[in-house]
Amino acid sequence: MAVISRGFGARRRESDDRLPPGQYLTEDFPVLSAGPTPRVATDTWEFAVVGLDGIRRTWSWDELQALPIDTITTDIHCVTRWSKLGTQWRGVSLDHLLQDAGDGDFTRVFSYGGYTTNVPRADLTGGKAWIAFEFEGEPLAAEHGGPARLLVPHLYFWKSAKWVHGLDLLENDEPGFWEQNGYNMYGDPWKEERYW
Repeated sequence: MAVISRGFGARRRESDDRLPPGQYLTEDFPVLSAGPTPRVATDTWEFAVVGLDGIRRTWSWDELQALPIDTITTDIHCVTRWSKLGTQWRGVSLDHLLQDAGDGDFTRVFSYGGYTTNVPRADLTGGKAWIAFEFEGEPLAAEHGGPARLLVPHLYFWKSAKWVHGLDLLENDEPGFWEQNGYNMYGDPWKEERYW
């Protein structure tokens, strides 16, 4: 059962060139989840990268916090047509976590609670994606994916998996949860890649 919060009564600003086609501006931060909200304590949280070689590399919460932390100001766009401009996040770039991971052009991101999504590796590196743990100066709330979520702001927000737990490196692109249920394999908001 999906859970939807307030915030879907947004408005379109035609003059804003930061708003992709078909999107509406919201000042709120709507929540849409396909199931219950996992509650993950930071003392048991971990992030894993599993290479093509089967080797699992992991980081605890403290190990993640010891890596260089970026402050990111970015716009976010949900496939349900809302956009929120100028959001501020803090997190660790995936560049640090994938630098020694070996080969694999694609990833399957997996979350606490069983959610998965697919993201090409090239969209997670080069300063394009983070493991985010703060939003607007506060620890990331559980309903928004806390303690940590993937942040891939140049793709529709379903690619920014909440409650992120890790990723598998893959040779071929494989659909995740929403992709198996009719969503686009890539999800570029500027091309309105919402569904198949």
